[in-house]
Amino acid sequence: MSLLAAVGRATLALLSTVGAVVLFALRAVVSGLTGRLYWRQLGRQMLEMGYFSLPVVGLTAVFTGMVLALQSYTGFSRFEAQSAIPTIVVLSMTRELGPVLAGLMVAGRVGASIAAELGTMRVTEQIDALTTLATDPLRYLVFPRLLAGTLMLPALVLVADVIGVMGGWLVSVYKLGFGPIEYINRSFEHLETQDVVSGLVKAAVFGFLLTLMGCYHGYRSKGGAQGVGAATTRAVVSASILILIANYVVTELFFAR
Repeated sequence: MSLLAAVGRATLALLSTVGAVVLFALRAVVSGLTGRLYWRQLGRQMLEMGYFSLPVVGLTAVFTGMVLALQSYTGFSRFEAQSAIPTIVVLSMTRELGPVLAGLMVAGRVGASIAAELGTMRVTEQIDALTTLATDPLRYLVFPRLLAGTLMLPALVLVADVIGVMGGWLVSVYKLGFGPIEYINRSFEHLETQDVVSGLVKAAVFGFLLTLMGCYHGYRSKGGAQGVGAATTRAVVSASILILIANYVVTELFFAR
């Protein structure tokens, strides 16, 4: 019975947390859509999540494309199928690796930053001060971040797709002996609109989830500096797990037959 009780407590705690996150997200979105939009906050968050995340996302994408081309050549050369490398690289980047890796990198960079910033504001009572000044904290602090994450991560993923394909092109042309024009033609030969769109939809979902986790854990943090550190850790871990789960769900919706 003790084992069943432990499983029951864990299940109830999980359902309670999921419900709290969903209600938090609904309140933030409704408050943002029904009231004033703080454009300066939105612009600052878009700059922080988009432009300042480009270096880490671009660096991740270019080396991912290079390694993918190299590993594909190593495997496909056993079956004399080296000509499929450009297709494998472009489909892997646009469908899976671009959105997932960009989402995980941005979750580590932006999600932690959001949780730390909001957590510090919570423990220093700055959020309570906003309420005292008749400013809705969810509308002022949370909704601009959710909107910025949802808008900017697809833009980052689009750039990451291009950079990743270029990384595969560099390795294939200068190391594996592919012709530069031939590689580009083969890359786009089997690429369909659905492949790119599915990756961008994933990116939008990932952007919403990672900013939601950062906002939720930071907004509800307590216990001083130690609580802020714990909230930052929970934000990154939960965002990474949700990104992987959402990746499967969106892939199932787009490509299940």
